Amino acid sequence: MSQSSSSAAYRTVATPNAPSAIGPYSQAVIHNNTVYMSGCIPFDPKTMQVVEGGIEEQTKQALSNLMAVAEASGADKSRILKVTVFLKDMNDFAKVNAIYEQAFAPYKPARSAVEVARLPRDVLVEMEAIAATAD
Repeated sequence: MSQSSSSAAYRTVATPNAPSAIGPYSQAVIHNNTVYMSGCIPFDPKTMQVVEGGIEEQTKQALSNLMAVAEASGADKSRILKVTVFLKDMNDFAKVNAIYEQAFAPYKPARSAVEVARLPRDVLVEMEAIAATAD
């Protein structure tokens, strides 16, 4: 277990079921039964490469990675409280939204969706989330 500067305990999460961090960060951090998940991009966790295809395939993979990190953190989709979706092109919103809705049904976490100029490795979508653990 790691310690923060205020001496409140926290722990980091790492699972092989989602892509490993490609920078100086953790897949997630848990503090006071709250999970703060880093942005998940559409990498295949085995190859660490962007999945082939367009926005639909990338959205499915990013969500799969997000759910894997949530599960490794002691949460599941019903415990995800807030999702932030970063899109390369807001014109893809309807396609992303349909896949997102199907992935979370019947739950509807709070969500923001924003268009950004560029994402890591030039992917089309990235998602981060905050969840509550089952503890």
